[in-house]
Amino acid sequence: MEPLQITYLLNSGFLVRRGRWAIIFDDYLDPAGAVDAALPGVEELYIFASHAHFDHFNVDIKKYAAAATHYFLSSDIQRTKRARELPAEKLTFLKTYDAYADAAIRITSFDSTDEGTSFLVEKDGWRIFHAGDFNWWHWEDDTEENIKFARNGFMKQMKRLDGLAADVAFFPVDGRLGDALDWGAREFCRRTEVKALVTMHSVGYPRWKPKKDFFAPGRRIPVWVPTQPGETRSLLLGGEFQNHKRG
Repeated sequence: MEPLQITYLLNSGFLVRRGRWAIIFDDYLDPAGAVDAALPGVEELYIFASHAHFDHFNVDIKKYAAAATHYFLSSDIQRTKRARELPAEKLTFLKTYDAYADAAIRITSFDSTDEGTSFLVEKDGWRIFHAGDFNWWHWEDDTEENIKFARNGFMKQMKRLDGLAADVAFFPVDGRLGDALDWGAREFCRRTEVKALVTMHSVGYPRWKPKKDFFAPGRRIPVWVPTQPGETRSLLLGGEFQNHKRG
């Protein structure tokens, strides 16, 4: 099967492309101009935003309206004035645990431990999970009550995700969390059946590298930690990253 071409936009933003279709996740900034460069070769374009935070949703995605097949946005975005600028006839808002399916694409939304939703997208035999801001948000200087609340909220949602199968998962590894930066990703990878991991929220931090005990015993999956806008990898079905060859 033809590989996925994945390009890092910024923060949690990614362009996922295969053949004549493309999926954009959380495009709030695209300094490398990756989306504009890809559009001439795209016939199906799906645009997702996981929640209304400024670094996940930018109403400038309206500039892709003519090329877009459909926009899928979390329901909290519907309450913003910015959402009214997008073409209603191409727009679907998804609440937590919603589902959407047509002849070309299938989507399941899950909860977040911050705002909005996370998404499982199924397209042409590929299963792609984008966590949005779903994570174990353990802030070291927080109150004991808030720390417990964050852990419980994350573990509750993980019960819904136990055994989730996906070819690739985009998941936060946020340096602001200090030693806890990868707790959420570690738990997620141990309790799901994802074949490859791409980290998010890496802006301004060195490339993260999983520790020896990050994966469950006897299991290891490929990991890509993008830090520079425009970085691109090809993902083979089965979970192997290859540097993208230009030209």
